[in-house]
Amino acid sequence: MTHPSTHSTCCARTATPTGLATSAGFIPAFAFLAIFLASLAAAQTPAPAQPAPSTGRGMATPPSGVTQTAPAPPPPPQKVTPEPTPRGATGPTSAQPEASAFDIAVRAPKDVQELLEKHIELQRYRAVTDLDEAELARLIVLAERNVRNLVGTLGYFSPTIAITREGDSTVGSGQRPTIVVAVEPGQVTRIGAVTIDFAGDIAESPDRDAQSQRSEIQRDWRLPIGQRFTQDAWDGAKTQALRDLVARRYPAGRLAGSLADVDAPEHSAALSLKLDSGPLYRLGPMQVTGVERYDPVLVPRLARLNAGAVYDQKQLTEAQQRLASSGYFDSAYIFVDPESDPQAAPVQVQVREAKLQKVILGVGVTTDSGPRASVEHTHQRVPGTNWRAVTKLQLEKKSPFAQTEWTSIPDEASWRWVALARTERVDDDELITRGERLRVGRTQAGEKIDRNIYLQYDRARVSGAGLLGNSAADTGDGSALTANYVWTGRYFDSLPFPGKGYGLGFELGGGSTLGQDRQPFARTVGRWLGILPLERGRIAMRAEGGAVLARDSARIPSTQLFRTGGDTTVRGYGYRDIGIQLGNGVIGPGRYVAVGSVEYQRPMMKDGRPSEWENTFFIDAGAVADNPKDMKPSVGLGTGVRWRSPIGPLQIDLAYGVKPKQFRLHVSVGFVF
Repeated sequence: MTHPSTHSTCCARTATPTGLATSAGFIPAFAFLAIFLASLAAAQTPAPAQPAPSTGRGMATPPSGVTQTAPAPPPPPQKVTPEPTPRGATGPTSAQPEASAFDIAVRAPKDVQELLEKHIELQRYRAVTDLDEAELARLIVLAERNVRNLVGTLGYFSPTIAITREGDSTVGSGQRPTIVVAVEPGQVTRIGAVTIDFAGDIAESPDRDAQSQRSEIQRDWRLPIGQRFTQDAWDGAKTQALRDLVARRYPAGRLAGSLADVDAPEHSAALSLKLDSGPLYRLGPMQVTGVERYDPVLVPRLARLNAGAVYDQKQLTEAQQRLASSGYFDSAYIFVDPESDPQAAPVQVQVREAKLQKVILGVGVTTDSGPRASVEHTHQRVPGTNWRAVTKLQLEKKSPFAQTEWTSIPDEASWRWVALARTERVDDDELITRGERLRVGRTQAGEKIDRNIYLQYDRARVSGAGLLGNSAADTGDGSALTANYVWTGRYFDSLPFPGKGYGLGFELGGGSTLGQDRQPFARTVGRWLGILPLERGRIAMRAEGGAVLARDSARIPSTQLFRTGGDTTVRGYGYRDIGIQLGNGVIGPGRYVAVGSVEYQRPMMKDGRPSEWENTFFIDAGAVADNPKDMKPSVGLGTGVRWRSPIGPLQIDLAYGVKPKQFRLHVSVGFVF
């Protein structure tokens, strides 16, 4: 027996008793209502009352002369105090009625038992205390079909069902009988054949993207051959297939038909599905509401949704996130109406603007620099310009700084002008470096790739007890002017909690030292981070290398040289503890750096599922030198935990530094590449 449907459909080739299923619950109530109406009519007119007509449901109402056998109800109390709500759950399986006509006992495997105890129709009649013996017997007969249908949703279409009544008590005697539902589910039904058909543009289009989408829907079907059939799995598979259809190209797609043809004797189900994509949709003009104080071109330039582009829900979501994270808007919502013109569907954008100015106060602590406090002021539109200004002051023991950065709104290609000024003080215990930096250039932030081109002026003035016996060039005292290009590509599956993918970046710079003895130099840095998923957990591998090429006598500022060690580089060592060993035990910057790390990240399980916490094991290594052949790695290893906090990954690590032979705690927040 087959039964097609445009909704959830499941049919079986098994004979079932005819009669009532869900409609049986109305029989007793309808009969008593008919008795009451007939008696009322008899009291108002001398004409003899006629028997009520048949309900048409296999049971006739009794004549009006039948007297009510139930005792008269007691008068209502003057004050009613409600009973407390049962804790834990609500409904017929947890909140017992005050008076129950009978008890129900389900004897079946656990999954079947839980389903029947929650959904069996008999639960509805337990509160009907005036059921007579005939009505209760009829409910028991009708319950068999209801049980068979419920068990079928779990994939059991050949169950053995026995519904009996235990106990010698009769209805109304004051002792409740027990209705026992015993089910032997039999062999589970598994998927035999799966047919997925398409209609609309996706079925006819020669476009490779349409063909790829069609193949992906078939490949990712969630009920493959051999898998157990259940109603929930069948519904979920259809829902996911429809989501995959409307995710791109076809927002008006629909489920045109579905059929689960169950062969109960063979314990197999043949599934068929038809998806109608409708027409191909392309984006039309953008309709923006909510912009008042900012330049109207800001929204389309940040959204980057071009007219004529093929509809893609992921691109709409990414555009929405770009608007919301830009700082100009507190919220953003993007919508394409599937009822609009498919050739040019208007893109409706609703935004709520952020305040023109804001101040952020912050306090925190790091294992590298200790406690810190900061204040940050943002002006979204500096008077007389369309530029944004962000000014920040951060106070801490090791590296306090003050900085202001001004950026323009993006142009049509997403490039912005950037100007930055920064002053800082870095205390390495023996050396104190006061640095200044000025930068001007352009930056482009893409979906996966960021680019920066800029001119930069650096100046570093070094003081402290560590200068004794060391030259200015060795400690990084000097100034320079450089031209730089920075490229960063991020190819992770999700941020800020990547599960797989990789990131790649490099910096190229060249310039000259300033002062009396000007020397040219070049600087390059390369970075890579790869995340490899495993059956349980993942491996994160990190590598970084850099070099400064110049004459030995060149006074290159320390801000252009290298030191490493700390929370995000080589754990087990203090902040910038790895560098060149100078006289008096002072550590200075070097011209070459290499850093590597391997970390195993394993999720902590809770109730058999991955929790928000992870356990890690890692080994880090780093080296700094003025000559590549002098590179000697400093190794740190240890373990830690990760927490998926609302503001990004929280990392707490305990690492052992092999060279200093001591443990060090490291705490950091966020994912940076």
